[in-house]
Amino acid sequence: MNELITLALRGGLMSVIVIIVIAVVFVLPQAVRILREYERGVIFRLGKLQGAKGPGIIFLIPVVDKMVRMDLRVVTIDVPKQEIMTKDNVPATVDAVMYFRVVDPNAAVVKVENYWKATSLIGQTTLRSVLGQSALDELLSQRDVINLKLQEIIDKQTEPWGIKVTSVEVKEVSLPDSMKRAMAKQAEAERERRAKVVNAEGEFQAAEKMVQAAALIAKEPIALQLRYLQTMREMASEHNTTTFLPLPIDLFSAFLKK
Repeated sequence: MNELITLALRGGLMSVIVIIVIAVVFVLPQAVRILREYERGVIFRLGKLQGAKGPGIIFLIPVVDKMVRMDLRVVTIDVPKQEIMTKDNVPATVDAVMYFRVVDPNAAVVKVENYWKATSLIGQTTLRSVLGQSALDELLSQRDVINLKLQEIIDKQTEPWGIKVTSVEVKEVSLPDSMKRAMAKQAEAERERRAKVVNAEGEFQAAEKMVQAAALIAKEPIALQLRYLQTMREMASEHNTTTFLPLPIDLFSAFLKK
């Protein structure tokens, strides 16, 4: 009889141990969460927000608590290509890249259904709106100003969702081939205009110097003779067989009178 009681107790004890092991195996993973340094867990208890916890070990009440894992690292989104019409009625295709991160996990979970998709759509609409208000020259030459304006507008709209937009960069601006050819002709014409202006300025300065030289020679006639001698020296240095000797016209005045 005692042996039967002992066996029954042992069997009951084994059953309890098995139940405990099964409970630990199935319940422990639901009750314990480990969050990395860049992660936060937004806890809901019976549907009510309890707040964000982490990093480290998080204990949950099985069935009662639900956790939404949030990543706090910077996220990069490629804004798809958008067809726009600039302020000066030039068609263009632009795309951009946007950097943002979650700064308020509670708001990112509670106030918006999908913060990733919502931020991407805000970036697309803002890109079309801002670039449509800019002229083509501004779009090509003032890229930094446009990027800063895009970042400020998008960040202001996503702030209630707990999202911080750190940077927006316009990657590429594609223009029609006809517009590229027109811009190339315009640039070529501008270079020709500058070349002609520089040449005219050079001739004007040379003419001024020649007038000053003529006035100086008129005051000192001997300067003309010195210039003759210098010219003869330059001609002789070229290994010429012919030498020109300038003679003053006064030598022939007597013959001219006769």
